[in-house]
Amino acid sequence: MKTMNIETAAWRRGAMEGPVSSDTTIVVVRRRRRNLIIGAVVALLALAIAAYAFLGGDGDPAAPPADAKAAGPGAGKRGGTVPSVSVIIPGRTEVAKTVSATGSLAARRDMPVGVAGEGGLVTRVFVDAGAWVGAGQVLASIERSVQSQEAQQLAAAVDVARADARLAQQELERAQALVGRGFVSKADVERRIATRDAANARVKVAQAQLGANRARIGRLDIRSPAAGLVLERRVEPGQVVGGGSGALFRIAAGGEMELRAQLSQADLASVRVGIPVQVTPVGSASTVNGRVWQVAPVIDPQTRLGEARISVPYTPVMRPGGFAEAKITAGAATLPRVPQSAVQADERGNYVYMIDNNNMVVRRDVQIGSVSSEGVSIVQGLSGQERVVLSAAPFLNPGQKVAPRRATAS
Repeated sequence: MKTMNIETAAWRRGAMEGPVSSDTTIVVVRRRRRNLIIGAVVALLALAIAAYAFLGGDGDPAAPPADAKAAGPGAGKRGGTVPSVSVIIPGRTEVAKTVSATGSLAARRDMPVGVAGEGGLVTRVFVDAGAWVGAGQVLASIERSVQSQEAQQLAAAVDVARADARLAQQELERAQALVGRGFVSKADVERRIATRDAANARVKVAQAQLGANRARIGRLDIRSPAAGLVLERRVEPGQVVGGGSGALFRIAAGGEMELRAQLSQADLASVRVGIPVQVTPVGSASTVNGRVWQVAPVIDPQTRLGEARISVPYTPVMRPGGFAEAKITAGAATLPRVPQSAVQADERGNYVYMIDNNNMVVRRDVQIGSVSSEGVSIVQGLSGQERVVLSAAPFLNPGQKVAPRRATAS
């Protein structure tokens, strides 16, 4: 029996150490691979649990954080921590009231120049857009050969009328010399007086006709009604023009420009004639100083906007038809001013978050005024004594408990 057991054990070792089939090898490899994958997953889970315990745990759960202690009772209702927020008390500051507006640039006095007379064929054009012209300067000339011939004819008619008038005067003087001797009756003298007066009247008529003709010839010269800057030229030599041709030139009287700024009814109420304005054309870094010279007496019932007309001197960047932005200095007011980070906006309008006496977040809708690098002035909604959240307002919710920390407004 003992010999048999030894042989059986040897037979088993030999069976294990002997050649193994390929199917058996594949099974062993797959088993080892599965064990490795399971081990890796277990290790990753262990690392994740350790990281969560390290980052999320605060040590002793029984010890409340310092922010929770500062917040007072009930601080642990949301996971045991109360967010700390920076708050400011803005107070009230004298703020220069600046009204911002946009509008289009135009000539302060835009003068269209067209054909004043009967018109005709344009022979010459003497100026182009961008040229400075004087009052009465000829801008273009219309062909006038026919009118010149008529003028010569009328001048000759004046000479004929004057000759007739001289003859009538001479005959009257001879008749008056003979009436005393009885050779000429008084009735004949009176007829000669009437003939003389009619001849003088015909002279005046001929002179008037000649003057009218010369005036019509003068109107064939298209002249500038005032000194200024030519904005547009719409005529070329060879063009036939007339009274229905419209404006052939556009001239800015004196070269003066203006910004027609559109303002809301509330802003327009604070604008007065003569106050200074800074005008910046779109696409230009230069700012031009101007003044309000007219405030619209009416408000558009559709848009609820009014127009303030701001005069500005001519510069190459002030092109009529362009767009510009205006900053109108409309006095000063004592208002709360907060940093820009404190003001939020949504579909309901502008608002800030403030902290009440129970350290709860409260939303307060506000109306903002001027915005500058120093902050945002609050026209309505704050008295200046509230605790206003300085930043991180988008991460807060009304009614949330916080731990306020006083900060200095920058």
